[in-house]
Amino acid sequence: MTDINTAKILILATDGFEQSELEKPLNDLRDRGATVHVASPEGNEIKGWDKDDWGNSIAADLALPDVNIEDYHAIVLPGGQINPDLLRVNKDAVALIRKFHDSGKTVAAICHAPWLLIEAGVIEGRKATCFSSIATDVKNAGAHYEDSEVVADQGIVTSRSPEDLDAFVAKIVEEIEEGKHDRAAA
Repeated sequence: MTDINTAKILILATDGFEQSELEKPLNDLRDRGATVHVASPEGNEIKGWDKDDWGNSIAADLALPDVNIEDYHAIVLPGGQINPDLLRVNKDAVALIRKFHDSGKTVAAICHAPWLLIEAGVIEGRKATCFSSIATDVKNAGAHYEDSEVVADQGIVTSRSPEDLDAFVAKIVEEIEEGKHDRAAA
């Protein structure tokens, strides 16, 4: 078991992340005592999408190739349409998500970010939720779709939209504090 005060959490994102879906988990998890790092593909600053236009930029703490999963208890994947669509064609990002899954660590994806779980091959047979426009994608990937604010299945946390962020963050904390999850490798 890991107390959230000692947890280290990675947020993986690129340009076009939904502003609130990165900033709220980042700030709320830090407020609860966790160490939270943001990784981007090249380690550059990334620009958010705030509802219907470009939002704030966020500095990355490290580049994707520099991430060592042994340093972290969980990975958080913000949504938006642009961010997960760009990351799901990045083979290193997809491989990293699969490694977090296969190591039993908490993997959390909100909004359109379950596209990344689909691409990593880790959602089949799992209960999951997502933004309504990709529910068919999640079902077609073999997940058991639920229209709920947050769904957790053996440490894989999914949520629908910014309106569900409080429940999403609370479930991330709960799953991290449960410790590693015994699940089959993808």
